[in-house]
Formats: sequence, structure tokens, C-alpha cells
Amino acid sequence: MRVDVFSAKPYDHKFLTLAAEGSGLELRFHEARLGEDTAALAEGAKVICAFVNDDLGAGVIGRLGEMGVAMIALRCAGYNHVDQRAARDAGIVVARVPAYSPHAVAEHAVALILTLNRKTHRAYNRVREGNFALDGLMGFDLCGKVVGIVGTGLIGTVLARILAGFGCKVLAFDPQPNVECKSRGVNYVPMDELFERSDIISLQCPLTPATHHLINADAIAAMKRGVMLINTSRGAVVDTRAVIGGLKTGQIGALGLDVYEEEGDLFFEDLSGSYISDDIFARLLTFPNVLITGHQGFFTQEALTAIATTTIANVLAFARNGVPMHPVVCPD
Repeated sequence: MRVDVFSAKPYDHKFLTLAAEGSGLELRFHEARLGEDTAALAEGAKVICAFVNDDLGAGVIGRLGEMGVAMIALRCAGYNHVDQRAARDAGIVVARVPAYSPHAVAEHAVALILTLNRKTHRAYNRVREGNFALDGLMGFDLCGKVVGIVGTGLIGTVLARILAGFGCKVLAFDPQPNVECKSRGVNYVPMDELFERSDIISLQCPLTPATHHLINADAIAAMKRGVMLINTSRGAVVDTRAVIGGLKTGQIGALGLDVYEEEGDLFFEDLSGSYISDDIFARLLTFPNVLITGHQGFFTQEALTAIATTTIANVLAFARNGVPMHPVVCPD
């Protein structure tokens, strides 16, 4: 069975090839992102392996169906970029990787918190230039601070455990409170109370119609002045224009992002020899209290191994009985 991998980077080639060793699968890697202009590359493939910024809208899925593609194997947890009804109508099964390493993303969120707080990124550059002055580098003790976590699935639970170890008081909001979090002393509160009380807010929720632009101008106004806001979930959970407004007034004291709502044309690519055409993103980069990483929260050896292993397992299960291990079920 031939599997065409789109948006393939060298690490995808390495980890997927290792996971597929001895399976009999034929892997073909395309550096190009999947879209209407690149879908033809999959001619002859039975399975498409796609990532977060590949185009899986109705047009592309219709084209894949016409070419005989039977399965889309996502090597990510999120599937909001997939037109599920179009896939169902085309007879294409969709599978995902529901969990890989919650530690990877949770630890990256903590890295953003620590860096923004103690300004180690700025200190690093100063010292390399022979500047050992401490002015402008003052942070605060995490111990005793109130941290609000929005979403306590696997990642949010790990994050709560880590922050509790720092001595933080952890608040959380989730429509389905987590038993483990409760047992560790996490206090579930309404969203407005979380906004009002938290010194740091970390977003760990999926992107759904209910969470799209969850962080908007009204939400920011309800937060404690000078709040630190961290997003390692999905970019569109945050209204970027509203966040810029909050940064300009000082309502948001620090911002850490590993995702961005228009990241499709930016992240995972080397644009260092070009320019950033996204004016909103470029505006974010002008703030000294903003730290952005390019969707690398998942990027650990353990997570990539788990992603590749689960992706190949999904394909093999589909090849055996037509049902992947972790299907995406289209809502009625």
C-alpha cells in the first residue's frame, strides 16, 4: 500500500521510515504542502499522510477521492482543518493521533512562562554583547502565583502537575473536570473567575466553534492587569488583533505563543531570506514582552516517535480491516 506524506520535513522522513520498517508500506515523501495545486502528486496513492497546515477542504478531498485515495492519516491530534463531511461523501476514512507526548507540549508551555518571566532570551543576547547590566530583566517568583489553565485534558493535566511543583496555585476551567487534577488540588472555577484571579493564563483547549476567539477583547478586559498569556493549543483560540490591543494598553503584561491563527503561510518554513508579509504577525514581533515559537511544542524525540508509531499503526489497521485505530468520526 502506497502512502504519500505531505509537508514532509527531514524528521518526518526519519521517524515515519523507522516506524514503517518491515510493514510492507511504500512511503513517498513530498516536501510540498497538500493543496489543490499539489494534490495531483498523490496520483496512485491509497493513503495520504497530512499535517496541521495541509489543506483538507472540500475541494482537495474531492480531488483525492477522484484519484482513489481511501484514507487520510493525520499525524497530529487536531482535525479542525478537515472537511469531515466531504471526506465521508468521498468515501475517505480519516484517522488522527489523539495523543503523543503531553509532556512535550506542557513542558514547552512552562519554557515560555519561565523565559518571559526571567527574560533569559534577552539576558542571553546581552551577555554575548558584553552587557551584564540587570536593568529590565526583573521577574517574579512563580511560587505562590495563581495560574489558570483553560482545558485539562492530557496536556493540561501534566501542566497542572508541573506548576503545582513550582508552588503555584492552579485554577482550571473545563466543561469536564479532570479527576486527577482535582486530586492534586486544582480548583475548578467559572471562566470569568479564572480570568479575574490568574496571574498567568495558559490555553490548552482544542479549537472548536465554542473556543474560536475565546480570548477576545471582552475576555482580555476581564483579566487581571499585567496578566501573562500563554497559548500552545490552537492559534485561532486567540483573537490576535484583540491581543495586540491588550499589549498596547498593558492589560497583557507578557505573551507567549507557539501557535498563530494565520500560521499556515509562516510556520515550518525558512523565511529568513525573504520577508514576513503578515502585518499582524510582524506587529506582534515588535513587542519586547512577546515570545513566539514556530509550533514546536510537539517537537521532542519521544513525541515524534509516538506520532510516527501511531500514524503507521492507523494505516496498518485500515489495511487489515478498513478501520484505523483512531478514526475521526464525522458528526451527523
